Amino acid sequence: MSDNVKLYRKIADTVADAIEAGQYKIGDRLPTERELAEQFGVSRPTLREAMIALEMLGMIEARHGLGIYVTGNVRPQAPSAEIDFEIGAFELIEARRLFEGEAAALAATSITDEQIGELEGLLERMRVEEEIRGEDADRDFHLTIARATGNGAIIATIENLWDWRNRSSLARNILARARGMGLEPRIVEHRRVVDALKARDPAAARQAMRDHLERVIDHLLHATETEAVQKAQQETKARRNAIAKRVAI
Repeated sequence: MSDNVKLYRKIADTVADAIEAGQYKIGDRLPTERELAEQFGVSRPTLREAMIALEMLGMIEARHGLGIYVTGNVRPQAPSAEIDFEIGAFELIEARRLFEGEAAALAATSITDEQIGELEGLLERMRVEEEIRGEDADRDFHLTIARATGNGAIIATIENLWDWRNRSSLARNILARARGMGLEPRIVEHRRVVDALKARDPAAARQAMRDHLERVIDHLLHATETEAVQKAQQETKARRNAIAKRVAI
């Protein structure tokens, strides 16, 4: 496999290969996420991204309280199944934490009062607008900070990272799950970034941005776990209803 293949994709392919080879059969339970993360030497976000990629291919299913089970033993071969797994949501947030943290630090040295005013207005938009428009304000907020650096390469890089949210089906899938669990722009975290920029404090701006994006990663992890809980609850409710109907006959 090429060295430039993304880490979570390598993990997903390795697990898929093991399933196709019969090491794990349909109905078998995979090792726990903790065990798999230790086996591959990766973080929870990377492992979670690999598992969601396999779930989207119909090869596994996470069952709350029970584990991860094999549901299919062959990867789809149709062109439509070639899901663009090159960049996922956790990878995007990790990259944003790196680049946007440094961008915030640089912006603190050059941001204008007018740009501070723009950020204040965007904070208000995030507070009052509905989910989708609030996301637009969130994007504008982060790109305003990028533009405040005055560095075209930084601006283009951060714009591209945001655009990947819509170009990658894996990223869209994970972010949609998170939105379903209540992920939305966090005003308090954004306020800390603005306050650091107002103070023209590079170190504080860097830390505020990194802390904000670290919490986004935590929320994505929580959201994908919560979705499994809700799915299990729905399945249990359906079984109870079916039993109740049979008893009533």
